[in-house]
Amino acid sequence: MKIAITGGKGGVGKSMVATSLAVEFAKKTKTILVDADAECPNDHLLLSIKRKKYTTVYQSIPKFDYSKCTKCGKCALACKRDAIVWVKGKYPAFVKDACIGCMACLSACPYGAITEIKKEIGTIYTGKNYGVNLVSSELKLGELASGEVVAEVRKYSDKINKNIKADIMVIDSSPGIGCPVIASLVGTDYIIGVTEPTPSALFDLKRVLYLAEHFGIKRGGVINKFDLEKSFCSEIERFAKMNKIPILGRIPYRKDFVKLMIRMRPASMSKLRSPVKKARFLMGFTLLNNLLYKLPY
Repeated sequence: MKIAITGGKGGVGKSMVATSLAVEFAKKTKTILVDADAECPNDHLLLSIKRKKYTTVYQSIPKFDYSKCTKCGKCALACKRDAIVWVKGKYPAFVKDACIGCMACLSACPYGAITEIKKEIGTIYTGKNYGVNLVSSELKLGELASGEVVAEVRKYSDKINKNIKADIMVIDSSPGIGCPVIASLVGTDYIIGVTEPTPSALFDLKRVLYLAEHFGIKRGGVINKFDLEKSFCSEIERFAKMNKIPILGRIPYRKDFVKLMIRMRPASMSKLRSPVKKARFLMGFTLLNNLLYKLPY
């Protein structure tokens, strides 16, 4: 089963929930955690994992042979990212950093003046701690194709899982609703939207859950720091009820969670008594039973 953790807004606790769930799941069954936030991966920090390089991610880019170029400009007209600048009567100029590797220019050139080469855009890492097998993506500094790196980490996580044979794959997505998030969500069995009791977090949660609905993926919600503003927490619950989205757990705000993250340990290891233990139960074991054994909410 593949479970994606998302939420739209950054800083609401997606990685905290993802790592905690992965640790709880790993106590019961083989588990893989995929850090799909290629621009700012940090699951290895929360789990105190020293990552090892697994492979390099490359992107296709065009190479121009000006001896064959007739200065027709068809390559520039085909490029929707303005990565090729052309002035009539001049050779086209290639802006490498703006290219997303679609290679439409290669198809558009009728003279064979463009060929395909590769450039490095990211790295895939692996590691393990707390029984959790981590597969982590990282975009190379200055590159733009984070969605492509996320698509690659999804592909390699499936490849790695052929050896591990994990029952649960937890995918920690990046914030937003763009290409990296879509690459994180597609092909998953369940999406958990994490939010906090603020208007901006709810607004972004709505957008990402509508995205999940578009792909026809079952979804539920987790309210982090619910006790900071209980009146707005009720508004989130009303939205969830109106849209038939189950609230899977409510996590309180506790300084103990912050201390654990500073020490690079998962929040689920908190030793505080109720309501923290209750939050841990809701976040971990109930989800495990409901999702793994397909029990009704």
